[in-house]
Amino acid sequence: METQRAGQDTIGAPGTGKRRGGGEPGARGRTTIADGVVEKITGMAARDVAGVHAMGSGVSRTFGAVRDRVPGGDRSGVTRGVKAEVGEKQTALDLEIVVEYGVSISDVAQDVRENVVNAVERMTGLEVVEVNIAVSDVKLPDEEDEEPEPRIK
Repeated sequence: METQRAGQDTIGAPGTGKRRGGGEPGARGRTTIADGVVEKITGMAARDVAGVHAMGSGVSRTFGAVRDRVPGGDRSGVTRGVKAEVGEKQTALDLEIVVEYGVSISDVAQDVRENVVNAVERMTGLEVVEVNIAVSDVKLPDEEDEEPEPRIK
């Protein structure tokens, strides 16, 4: 005699043990993850690292600040400086960061890699095969942030 697990639907004669629907529920269908989802997770994880001042180059930050002020523009800015290539089981990431003056750039880059890999793999289940980091600038203590002056006050 065959026993049935709780919650397991069967078809056919009682006690035959054949599952309804053709397999385990978790194996039915596909899950796809968009590049933008991985880019947002990456951007948030990179910004959480001490020593990271901003993401993206000066030009992309300036355009992003303008875009943030346009109605309907992307207000999050989370993906600025992040590019992801997502496959079925793996992803590769490119980041452009600005670091604070006085920090060890190699330590910050290592911490960013670790934080990004942990966040992306935990949240998506994708294997992160590489995290390339380009440091495009250093934020000096007396520098002001590069945002255009608002036209309307």
